[in-house]
Amino acid sequence: MNIAFIINEFPTLSETFILNQITGLIDRGHKVDIYAQCPGNTSKIHPEVLKYRLLERTYYDVPVPHNLFKRLLKAIWLVIINFHKSPFVILRSLNVFKYGRQALSLRLLYTVFPYIGRKPYDIIHCHFGPNGLHGVRLRELGAIKGKIVATFHGYDVNILPRLHGNSYYEKLFQEVDLCTINSDFIGQRIKSLGADAEKLVKLPVGVNTRKLAFTKRQPESDGEIVILSVGRLVEVKGIEYSIRAIAQIVLKFPNIQYQIAGDGPLREQLRDLSEQLGISEHVKLLGARTTEQVANLYNNAHIFILSGIVGQDGAEEGQGLVLLEAQAAELPVIASRVGGIPESVVDGESGFLVPERDVEALAEKLIYLIEHPEIWPEMGRAGRAYVEANYDINKLNDRLVDIYQELSDGKISSSKQKVEIVSGQEQKTS
Repeated sequence: MNIAFIINEFPTLSETFILNQITGLIDRGHKVDIYAQCPGNTSKIHPEVLKYRLLERTYYDVPVPHNLFKRLLKAIWLVIINFHKSPFVILRSLNVFKYGRQALSLRLLYTVFPYIGRKPYDIIHCHFGPNGLHGVRLRELGAIKGKIVATFHGYDVNILPRLHGNSYYEKLFQEVDLCTINSDFIGQRIKSLGADAEKLVKLPVGVNTRKLAFTKRQPESDGEIVILSVGRLVEVKGIEYSIRAIAQIVLKFPNIQYQIAGDGPLREQLRDLSEQLGISEHVKLLGARTTEQVANLYNNAHIFILSGIVGQDGAEEGQGLVLLEAQAAELPVIASRVGGIPESVVDGESGFLVPERDVEALAEKLIYLIEHPEIWPEMGRAGRAYVEANYDINKLNDRLVDIYQELSDGKISSSKQKVEIVSGQEQKTS
């Protein structure tokens, strides 16, 4: 199949789930093109980007000059060199009667240039709701052709409808061929916004279990206990509450070390908090890490924690991919009972769920795990088995190809992968 991915940035360290889908499709013999709004941070990139030569498959949006005169001149030049490829697409993008300010400002015209003149795709996979809207608009203009799949993850259903109204995705839901969601939680949210249940398929974000080898968990000879968190340093991750929990137990366990892998706008604030609580020597902000570096962190840790919260803007974790990675590495986990997180942990078996923002509960579970290292291997095995059964990336990529094929063949309504979300329960339909 000929497949296009429409995404925000590429390459980027924080969206390995998209990278894993792309490389998995290429491994299965499919052709993949990547369309991104802009390049990500290329100072650190995943080795797979180079291995698969993905930058050669990537096309970026044409930057729109802020100066109106320069914007017009650049647009004229782009029209001159591209008009022969798709004259009607270019003319449609200038239809101010239909598209209003988007056409008048020439921004709509600029969006079509990376796409025009290319062969039709079997599947156009748009990650995150706004890119789904972008995809259906491009198809309406004739700039791109193919069946459109829109994947929703979290902020796109939790935050954007609050900002733009519940009808924000109305056109997408009308025009899209299929929506995938990574959890029942996201499924409920998207249905409440007007998505047709007949167009919903549950396809969780997967984990490459082969890259997360088992490491026997036991306390170090010097008594050091390594607690790990991985994720963007943003409010919804709730790292502040994990730091406060560490502060509550550090006197009892002076050899604990809390490692935080990831970067983001709250980095300085979290560092300041650690200093204010007098535990800066126990809290290590490691910054952004590649997949391989994160795998090493999992291997060298003893306990994983994701103290996610509902943010002030309404953001919640849609699934909690890092929890699945940690469990695949056979780490016992502690996580908050918010969003889609409860679907990613077997409470009491592979880890513990606690109320959000509950520092005392976090500290209590940390103490319990630190004082009972004999249960680490059992919890680790339970977590690994759960991930292998439900979230293995190779199984999910096979499933993705099946979904693509059935959608392309017009048989998606009979797909065994189809899921109807009813009262938070997963019901397979035939």
